[in-house]
Amino acid sequence: MWLSLLPRWGQIFQKFECRDQTDGGVVCNVVQWSIPSLLEEQEGAALLVSANFSVVSKRNIYLEFEEISVQNIKISEELQAWIAPAVLPRSYLSLQILQFLQTFKAAVPVSSPGRRSAGGLYYLSYLDNNMLLGRAVGGEGVFVFTKAQPFLL
Repeated sequence: MWLSLLPRWGQIFQKFECRDQTDGGVVCNVVQWSIPSLLEEQEGAALLVSANFSVVSKRNIYLEFEEISVQNIKISEELQAWIAPAVLPRSYLSLQILQFLQTFKAAVPVSSPGRRSAGGLYYLSYLDNNMLLGRAVGGEGVFVFTKAQPFLL
């Protein structure tokens, strides 16, 4: 019983936004996850870690993490039926609970005024038109990125 309440991980990806900017933008790390019987199977909720990035040179960017959030909650039909059974008239309170869960967002800032956020410098190497290699400077981590279809979040 308790094992079934452990999270199941879905897609993990990054989304870069730099509309009309050549000197930086926003990058968002996205982890989709679910809890069986409580949230929808593949995309029950999303954990997002957002950061601003600035272009230091053609091959270097600097990241400053801004916020960690949980959002896009899609509760399962089982949980919806438990909160607001279809065989009984749905009360105002049960509808308010369903609406709250569907629009819920919890966010925690990573940075604060007067304190620099976590982040760092990354070296970028383009392997071809679709693949990019990123290496953290002074830290651990090598990241491989491939272009994908545009994703709307």
